[in-house]
Amino acid sequence: MVPSETRAVNTRPIFAVLICAASALAQNPSRPASTSTPWKPLEFLIGTWEAATRGGSAGAATSGTYSFQLELRGHVLARHSSNSGCKGPADFDCDHGDLLYIYPDTPGQPYKAIYFDNEGHVIQYNVSSPAANTAVFLSSPSQPGPQFRLTYELKGSTMRGKFQIRMPGETDFKSYLEWDGKKK
Repeated sequence: MVPSETRAVNTRPIFAVLICAASALAQNPSRPASTSTPWKPLEFLIGTWEAATRGGSAGAATSGTYSFQLELRGHVLARHSSNSGCKGPADFDCDHGDLLYIYPDTPGQPYKAIYFDNEGHVIQYNVSSPAANTAVFLSSPSQPGPQFRLTYELKGSTMRGKFQIRMPGETDFKSYLEWDGKKK
């Protein structure tokens, strides 16, 4: 009988592989994005919301849903919307579709946002949160044409929204659409 040989196993490479694997798992991009500190003032927006118009100069009665969700590994907060019913004047687009992307500009600076719709509108916004559960999107007054303000405010369990326009030379914003709804 030949005695079995005992080999010394070098565990250093195995240990290094395990450490690398643990690090990779900890940074796995498929993991859901966290609503950590950078998004704290806007966390109240995240989720899917019902929406029904309740006023504004557009003269439309619309209903549908919209959702805010973190995308691109948590670097962008995106709003997607869909209509489930609409009645409006002939010049109101009941087949309206749009996208809103919110992103942090540089640390310590206000958020930025960009809006696109199926009518060809593009609006760039500065985003602020002047109070808890409130977000205000304001376009630059230095751009030619009207200035736009989009506001979301969570009161209790109801999200209220307004899309307002200030025409050149005017001092007040006028509501084009106002809506509210509950989280789904």
